[in-house]
Amino acid sequence: MLFAGCGFQPKSEQAGSFFSSPLCHECSACSEEEPVPDHTFIVEDPASLETLAQIPDMGPDDARHAVERAHLALVPWARRAPRERADILMRTYELMLEQSETLAELITRENGKSLTDAAAEVRYAAEFFRWYAEEAVRPEGSYGTAPGGTSRTIVTHRPVGVAALVTPWNFPAAMVTRKVAPALAAGCSAVLKPAAETPLTALAIADLLSDAGAPDDLLTVVTTSDPGPVVDAWLGDERVRKLSFTGSTRVGRLLLRSAADRVVNCSMELGGNAPVIVAADADLDRAVAGTMVAKFRNGGQACTAANRILVHEDIVERFTEKLSEQVCRLEVGAAHSGADIGPMISKRERDRLNKLIASAVADGARVTCQAQLPDLLGHFVAPTVLVDVDPGAALLQEELFGPVAPIVVWRNEEEVVELANATEHGLAAYVFAGDLAYSIRLAEQLEAGMVGINRGVVSDPSAPFGGVKQSGLGREGARDGIRAFQETQYLSVDWPQ
Repeated sequence: MLFAGCGFQPKSEQAGSFFSSPLCHECSACSEEEPVPDHTFIVEDPASLETLAQIPDMGPDDARHAVERAHLALVPWARRAPRERADILMRTYELMLEQSETLAELITRENGKSLTDAAAEVRYAAEFFRWYAEEAVRPEGSYGTAPGGTSRTIVTHRPVGVAALVTPWNFPAAMVTRKVAPALAAGCSAVLKPAAETPLTALAIADLLSDAGAPDDLLTVVTTSDPGPVVDAWLGDERVRKLSFTGSTRVGRLLLRSAADRVVNCSMELGGNAPVIVAADADLDRAVAGTMVAKFRNGGQACTAANRILVHEDIVERFTEKLSEQVCRLEVGAAHSGADIGPMISKRERDRLNKLIASAVADGARVTCQAQLPDLLGHFVAPTVLVDVDPGAALLQEELFGPVAPIVVWRNEEEVVELANATEHGLAAYVFAGDLAYSIRLAEQLEAGMVGINRGVVSDPSAPFGGVKQSGLGREGARDGIRAFQETQYLSVDWPQ
């Protein structure tokens, strides 16, 4: 059984209808032993405020029960041949691609992002299953003679144990697969808490994993509107040996404190405040195109999104003109209408961002462009370009997570490096310059775990994703991703001379 409680299945044969009923009582997750919880919460479309579904609102008892099931599934799964685990992951990859249109529509409904962004996310998310299907059959280890010659050293890697996975709402497919795929490839079982705003995509992916042949209880999805007690129950359970969390730095700090009580192995992918540096010799068209991607992909609701655009004084006027022209062309609206920019995830996020814009303008910033807002009920914020932004403005100090592009002028290398690094975060950064050697020199001075050079995207399943400072601990993706779910063990074998 993959779901704790009641799940929802996408229906590819019925466009625009994704769920069997507002509250399904006949899905693969329900049984006489596990009745549907009495409490539910609503998932809504942030573009129309339409109710999409009511799903079980689970608590600590459900969380502990999920761990019990994952614990029972752990040893049989860990003992399976790597090729068998890999085949299931590869089949899940294939099923995600077969269902890509349905999954993309589901993402747009519960998250609000454009269909273009949602389709790209599904392809990216599926790739983690393929990548870790390949990594699962490439175990690392070593064998050698100890310096004294009287023993042999064998080093191997084993699954860390039951993994608790906590994912955010902004990439409801990719943040799930980026954790689930390496955990399963490593031989772990897992319990997953998706964001309350976007649980339906996680349930759909878990269902595809089951269809691909994953054993019952290998992955259990726990849906809840109150994540604190659920995650606390996991961190207090001695059977949980791993926590992988993606979310805000504030919550990450709290979880690390709780994890310290049992010294739980933690991976943290936290907040960002990414600078874009545009040098005087940058190709302007390329820099603007890259900035548009870095800033407005997913409506700016990404931890890697450009937060501060630092432009050299020699080209700032031309850059601003070109960027403003592009931003003013963006169509804002519901995903099904083909809009470029969807809504913010909630009214609270919309109001927070509008307040930051108003505060910056009150302090002297100027709006050079603001796209037109639709006449809709949803949580929309107009894509906006701001200039003359004070370097100390609140707009630049916190993660924007929305379609607002503040431009700051710089004059020399020392100044721009200082501006770029003036944040507690260090997840991503971007550099646009004509001289590649200069780009790399700048990048090497930036306190960021990832730097895009002359491109506005840094994420790739084959590359280590993660940050420095208060942007997190550890890396996801690449070989690092599977290592995050493994422990190193060495055997010292007596070897008489």
